[in-house]
Amino acid sequence: MIPASFDYKRASTVDEAVSLLSDGGEDAKLLAGGHSLLPLMKLRLAAPALVIDIGRLRDLSFVRDSGDRVVIGALTRHRDVEIDQTLRQHLPLLSHVAGQVGDPQVRHRGTLGGSIAHGDPASDLPAACLALGATFTAVGPSGSRQIDATDFFQGFLETALAPDEILTEISIPKATGAAWSFQKFNRRAQDWAIVGVAAVRGDRTGVALVNMGPTPLRATPVEEALAGGASDAEAAARAAEGLEPPEDLNASAEYRRHLAQVLVRRALEQARAA
Repeated sequence: MIPASFDYKRASTVDEAVSLLSDGGEDAKLLAGGHSLLPLMKLRLAAPALVIDIGRLRDLSFVRDSGDRVVIGALTRHRDVEIDQTLRQHLPLLSHVAGQVGDPQVRHRGTLGGSIAHGDPASDLPAACLALGATFTAVGPSGSRQIDATDFFQGFLETALAPDEILTEISIPKATGAAWSFQKFNRRAQDWAIVGVAAVRGDRTGVALVNMGPTPLRATPVEEALAGGASDAEAAARAAEGLEPPEDLNASAEYRRHLAQVLVRRALEQARAA
C-alpha cells in the first residue's frame, strides 16, 4: 500500500529534531532506520503529517565504555550492536539478541533506539534491555531526563517518551562474566517470536519476556522466586503469573503461557550452566 501524503524534513542536530517535533506536535514522527514506522505508514496505521529524518545524526551512533556501564547511542544499528567488541565483552546478551533481529538487511538499517522507542511487545531488544536493567536518556525542549526501562514501556506501542522528546542514549550496567540466555520460539526463521525470554544471572538476576502482554515485560514473579531460593523449575512455573498474553493466528493465550514456562526454564538452566 501507499502511505498518506506527508511533509519530510531532515534534522542535522538533536536540537533541530526536538524543535521540529515541538512545532509538529503529535502529527510529527521521527524516522531513523524506518523498519518500524514505514510499515505502519504503508498500512495506514500511522499517518503523520510530518516525518523528521534523524538517520544521519552520526553523533547518536556509538558504543562507549563508561566505567561500570556501557552507553550506546540510540542510532547505533543492530549489526553494530551485534559485532561491537565492548558489548561482546561486557553485555554479550545484548550483542546476541541484536544478531537475532530480522535478516541482514534489517540489521544493517534498523537501530537500537528505534526498536526501543517503538515499544513493540514482540520485539526482542526491548526485552533484553529490561533484563539487563537499562536506563534510557530522552531529550526534549526542557532538557534531558533518565527513564528506567521498567517505567518506559506503558502500553501497546506506547512509551514514556513525550511527543517532543527523542531517545538519545541507552545506558546499561556491565554484566561482565554473567551467565545469560536468550530463548525464542517462532514458526519460521526471521518471524516475530511467538514467545521469547531474555535472562541474565550474575550480580543481579533479570528475566524479561517477549510477546506475553501489551508491552515488553519483566518476569517479576520469576525473579522474586529465584531471590527466595526457588529452583529453576519452581521459578519458571510462575512465568505467566498475572499476565494476559495475546491471542492471534499463531498461538492462543494458553499456549503462550505454556511456552513462557518452558522457555523460562530453559533460559534459567542454560544461564546457570554457562
